[in-house]
Amino acid sequence: MKLGDKIPALSVQATSELTIQLNKLKNKYTIIYFYPKDSTPGCTTQGQNFRDEIEQFAKLGAQVLGVSRESIKSHERFKEKQSFPFELISDPDEIMCKTFDVIKLKKLYGKEYLGIERSTFLFDNNNKLINEWRKVRVKGHVDEVLQTVKDL
Repeated sequence: MKLGDKIPALSVQATSELTIQLNKLKNKYTIIYFYPKDSTPGCTTQGQNFRDEIEQFAKLGAQVLGVSRESIKSHERFKEKQSFPFELISDPDEIMCKTFDVIKLKKLYGKEYLGIERSTFLFDNNNKLINEWRKVRVKGHVDEVLQTVKDL
């Protein structure tokens, strides 16, 4: 995806037993953030940071969606435990991940593997990509996204 691209016409499974048609998310700014794994320290902190600012995002007309490859069951536990007021999308087949080009070669303890690169995408109320953050560092990221939405 590149700036100016429209949100893809994908139908995805999310928490709260929802099926979300991405290209039908209109009349709001949409923030889609990709994270590697439920209940890991960085991913938990990132989700908590979005949770803690959700009222500010809502006042600005923005909605937040989290995405990883975990199952809906895993997402439901994670969402409940952390009291996330937004939905988590399950992408076990990596269809969304590949569409957004967030699957990258990573290294951990000298071993290489393909995993999700922490990334965030901001779409306007016409579903056009207006900002993206790649190789996200958790600290300060949500504040930066919030400021970007405020500046629109």
